[in-house]
Amino acid sequence: MAGVTSLTGTPVFVAAIALTAIAVFLPLAVWSKVRGPAAVRALTRVLMMVFAQATAIALVFIGVNREQNFYTTWGDLVGTGDYVQAAEDLGPDGLGGKKVDEVPKVRQKFSPVEDIPGGRVQATELDGQISGVKGDVLVYLPPQYDDPAYKDRRFPVVELIPGMPGSGKSWFKGLKVVEKLEPLMKNGQVQPFILVSARTMLLGDTETGCANIPGRVNADSWLSVDVRKMVTDNFRASDDPRSWGVAGYSAGAYCATKLAISHPDRYAAAVSMSGYNDPGMEPASLLREDPVLRQQHNLHTMLKAAPAPPAVSLLITGGQNDGYQAGIALQQAAQHPTRIEVQKTTGGHTIDAWVRQLPEVFAWLGTQVKAP
Repeated sequence: MAGVTSLTGTPVFVAAIALTAIAVFLPLAVWSKVRGPAAVRALTRVLMMVFAQATAIALVFIGVNREQNFYTTWGDLVGTGDYVQAAEDLGPDGLGGKKVDEVPKVRQKFSPVEDIPGGRVQATELDGQISGVKGDVLVYLPPQYDDPAYKDRRFPVVELIPGMPGSGKSWFKGLKVVEKLEPLMKNGQVQPFILVSARTMLLGDTETGCANIPGRVNADSWLSVDVRKMVTDNFRASDDPRSWGVAGYSAGAYCATKLAISHPDRYAAAVSMSGYNDPGMEPASLLREDPVLRQQHNLHTMLKAAPAPPAVSLLITGGQNDGYQAGIALQQAAQHPTRIEVQKTTGGHTIDAWVRQLPEVFAWLGTQVKAP
């Protein structure tokens, strides 16, 4: 997927290295050879220094971005990416009067993601039939999926939602979820899950809050309907909500909790690492723009206003002011059959802190999300 113009591709990285090398060695080569009036010589040397500093900063950014995959396209970086083809009013259930089992099956073409080690992650471009969103989706199949002993078995699924900024690759390259979990899946410490991570940056650099907002975006339906259906149409996965979970970190933690609270008929459990209840906590949030929407989509409000307590299990982790207090507030508001476990963690709002939690988080998901 890393093409010539990809922000995470090798050509861009090599070009950045070359420019940085030129910017460093150019002043050394011509510093004493600059001619002209004193003011011109001084300005020329200042510009060379600025160019060297700028290219060095760009190289560091590109290198970090290649590793963590915050931005995968230039459109994501400059805020011009738009993956919304239509945003109709789909109603409270996000289906627009349709029934999922009556929508034609989605048969996708998949290609291997070469820059993710292991060879078990594949990608596809999905045209959401319900949401009106068109974007990339990454799918990881556990080692047991191709094992003849499991040929008749369907597998449980966990959707992975990145923070903001973030991409479908963020969980796989930044958090290295396959590297951390695959050995545990092989030895039976963690249940073999199909892992799915779809694009969530749908409106440039605006964070959608995984919301359906008529005329703007149907991010909820993209994740909870279209992506979900694509998985069940193309892989040995059940559409039984007891076989589905969702996990996220930072802004993705908010989304994961929100999807589970909103759709207990689609998810059995959610994991939130360093999340929040108030969507306005994310400066780039679309929901922050409207006080009414912001309140309606506050997780505490949603949980208390639900027609019936959602039959879901939530694991909420984070530091004192980085998800833990928000989790306690939800825990205090929850009523049976909603189950909420809150854990205080250390390490701050960092990728390293979330990586360390992965074995425990997915072991917990294995107790809540069952194989069909």
